[in-house]
Amino acid sequence: MVFLLYVSVYYLSNKKETRYETKHCTVGIDCAGSAPYSSIQYSLSVYQVLGGASGLFASHGFQQLQQQQRALSLHEYMSIGLLKESGISVPKGMVASSAEEAYSVAKEIGSKDLVVKAQVLAGGRGKGTFEGGLKGGVKIVFSPEEARDVSSKMIGKKLFTKQTGEKGRICNQVFICERRYPRREYYFAITMERSYQGPVLIGSSQGGVNIEDVAAENPEAIVKEPIDIVEGIKMEQAVKVAQKMGFPPNLINEAAENMIKLYNLFLKYDASMLEINPMVEDSSGSVMCMDAKLNFDSNAEYRQKKIFELRDWSQEDERDRQAAKSDLNYIGLDGDIGCLGINSV
Repeated sequence: MVFLLYVSVYYLSNKKETRYETKHCTVGIDCAGSAPYSSIQYSLSVYQVLGGASGLFASHGFQQLQQQQRALSLHEYMSIGLLKESGISVPKGMVASSAEEAYSVAKEIGSKDLVVKAQVLAGGRGKGTFEGGLKGGVKIVFSPEEARDVSSKMIGKKLFTKQTGEKGRICNQVFICERRYPRREYYFAITMERSYQGPVLIGSSQGGVNIEDVAAENPEAIVKEPIDIVEGIKMEQAVKVAQKMGFPPNLINEAAENMIKLYNLFLKYDASMLEINPMVEDSSGSVMCMDAKLNFDSNAEYRQKKIFELRDWSQEDERDRQAAKSDLNYIGLDGDIGCLGINSV
């Protein structure tokens, strides 16, 4: 017999209780209420707006939001491509799926100063370690030959970072881009915040570093500017953020224009979070986005099919993929105590 259930999961670990509630899930149990006749799978992405577990923005008086959804994250090269399509300045780069392709791409880019970036959906790539011993998932190289050699030690290997844990995460591609020489580095992000009932711009003069550390050590360095979701972003708001971030007077308008383009991209694709770290003033005196991270609202999948087709399931838990195929909600738990409460309707 099959029942339609509302399921609430209570998880207790280290004396902290967190409650997650799923959407409607259809699961099978026998009439005696014993073990399920098929595995029950749920999908839960506890998405904490403005910072997550690190508490970055919680320390600035923001209300952390936990909501059930399957959030989509894109690889860096895909995010950079979306920025480029929107007219935002980014370094020239191409993706490669093999060492030989990396060599060809490096030659095509035409610069001897290059950066090879492992395309793995995990933070802390730069400090990670590949199986095989290579240290770091972001490497500076000085020739196509060196790009090929480094790529051969990344592609097809697992990268282990603080976020991936001991399981690691496979690297199937590398993003090879021209190396730029920034004079100043900044941090910029846009995300949705419940306490503001809409999007908020986040900025800092301290980019290219762990922004959580900046917030902990120097909270005054974090700039925030809420945007009226109906009226949209105004030039004077973007200018104010650029000024507070410390852009020089001659680049204020250019930085503000890039922020407006980023905001429009954020809305166009139903993003839930956009992060540029760093946004820079490079040696040529122009504003450029050197890196990009984009997350998308899973509830918008029906109207963002182009974006969701880019999903790389190799970077996610296989159980999440199985749950998504059946439109079920999956919750992965660890710790000491678990209690599953089920109410039939």
